[in-house]
Amino acid sequence: MVSLPTYQELDRLVGRAQLVRPLMNLWPPFLAAGIRITHWSRDFRHVKVTLRHRRLSANYLGTLYGASLFSMTDPFWVMMIGRALGPDYQVWDKSAIIEFIKPGRTHVYAEFTLTERVLNEIRTATMDGDKHFHWFSTDITTSDGTLIARVRKQVYVRKRPSAC
Repeated sequence: MVSLPTYQELDRLVGRAQLVRPLMNLWPPFLAAGIRITHWSRDFRHVKVTLRHRRLSANYLGTLYGASLFSMTDPFWVMMIGRALGPDYQVWDKSAIIEFIKPGRTHVYAEFTLTERVLNEIRTATMDGDKHFHWFSTDITTSDGTLIARVRKQVYVRKRPSAC
């Protein structure tokens, strides 16, 4: 059985957002669900994702599967923070909450922007090797801006002991 490369292996092999994006678009969970990364900035700090409404991504009510709505937001905060902070930091998902606002009956979109202010806050909180839990909120909307769902993710960050 062929195994897919981890993010770290991909990063070592590719190391550039413009190549990671098409490779991740071929990742089976994204490909099967109709999830596509439409933009990934060169510095890995801005990502746009689309979940297409189609027969295979809709449930028996004709609305997008809730799990697919969550999946379209799942890996990005950890990947973006890990890339921005580098190998001296451990970065993991700690917890997540999704609030469904309206049924998804059309294509939906999510956008992620990692600011220098947030990175500085994380660096300051972890400089002595302390754990830091940071909450991020991502809105999932239709093309006209209608809110479909809101995903909150708590990310665990800690400076590796050897880097303190």
